[in-house]
Amino acid sequence: MPDEQTEPVYAHDGYCPVCQKPVRFAAAGSWYRQHLLCPLCQSVVRERALALILFEERPNWRTLTIHESSPLNRGISAKLKAEGGNYIPSHYFPDQPLGIEFRGFRNENLERQTFPDDSLDIVISLDVMEHVFHPDLVYSEIYRTLKPGGVYLHTFPIAKTMVPAFRQRARLEEDGTVCHLVEPPQYHGNPVDAQGSLVTYDYGYEVDRQIAAWAPFDVRVTRFWDQTHGIIGDYTEVVICTKP
Repeated sequence: MPDEQTEPVYAHDGYCPVCQKPVRFAAAGSWYRQHLLCPLCQSVVRERALALILFEERPNWRTLTIHESSPLNRGISAKLKAEGGNYIPSHYFPDQPLGIEFRGFRNENLERQTFPDDSLDIVISLDVMEHVFHPDLVYSEIYRTLKPGGVYLHTFPIAKTMVPAFRQRARLEEDGTVCHLVEPPQYHGNPVDAQGSLVTYDYGYEVDRQIAAWAPFDVRVTRFWDQTHGIIGDYTEVVICTKP
């Protein structure tokens, strides 16, 4: 990632779609995806992108049943929690029973969820799919839990220089050990684990076709350069999976 600088390299007056207020977006470095914050709600670029899509796709979202995996206490997640009538936040705690509430979250393994079939209107995740060991199982489970017409809105980095759908970086062995297929291993921040989250997959241009092969979703991928809403830079994609 580019080095941060002491003086802002970008500033633009706009409107945050998360807190829905006029703001001045500013970033001290050119890695906008992480550092171009809303000064009011602290949302980052991918959160504002997902918020725009959510409000366009489901303007009645406040009345719907929403499951968000691995939320942070800021931005769009905080808005969903405050305003959603039936919002269910989840994290995965491997040492706890699945389906229970723990530390204020429902304990869910995305590969083996406890939600009933056809029970959710919307599923949301922000930068989660690059950390799962079996994305095929996750998409199948999300498809199962969504109602017909339901939608899965999510973000993850899609490499602009990589055409194939994915490259697996790590594999979970039957004995529970992790085999690293690409060195060195990469880790991202994890709000419930100080050790961070291992990056298990890199995704490329053809990931939309691969998702539809894993589960029979209708898939769309959006990309932004939207200064008004503070959505610029690399990896702005929101992936929209609709259950027919």
